[in-house]
Amino acid sequence: MRYAQGGGLTAEGRRRRELVRLEAVNRFGERVSAAVIAAELRVSERSVRRWRQAWRAAGLAGIASKGQAAQCRLDEGQLAALEVALGAGPLAAGWQDQRWTLARIRDLVAARFGVAYTIPGIWYLLRRRGWTCQIGARRAIERDDGAVEVWKKQAWPRIKAPRRPSAAGSSSKTSAASR
Repeated sequence: MRYAQGGGLTAEGRRRRELVRLEAVNRFGERVSAAVIAAELRVSERSVRRWRQAWRAAGLAGIASKGQAAQCRLDEGQLAALEVALGAGPLAAGWQDQRWTLARIRDLVAARFGVAYTIPGIWYLLRRRGWTCQIGARRAIERDDGAVEVWKKQAWPRIKAPRRPSAAGSSSKTSAASR
């Protein structure tokens, strides 16, 4: 299951999901079909069958929440330092332009904290911390607005081809006008 924000369930979310599994276990004792349980609890039949199998194998411990899927390899102090470094921008970190890429952030984390992440791992880390993939709100520091205006007034009219005049025509291959 994918989650829109936060990269996973919170402790409260895991508790709510566990209550759903416990309700399913109550229904298992009543010998209700997986399809009926799934419809009532608004989950997939496959999940109900998986829960029933785990319950038969290990009892209530088999369906208990296992906790967070993965622990972050950075502590809170390191995460705060990473936020500061990202906020300072790529120039402060030694890159020549104003773009943070996942590969650059991975390299930054490895250099500053000695922790190796994959590129998808960096993306999950950033998403859990509330970062999004988006185009920057500010313009590049290298931008020269005067040069852009000159180019739009002088070069663009020369480059832009004039539009063909609209006139009645024929799409027939036998018409003399189409040859």
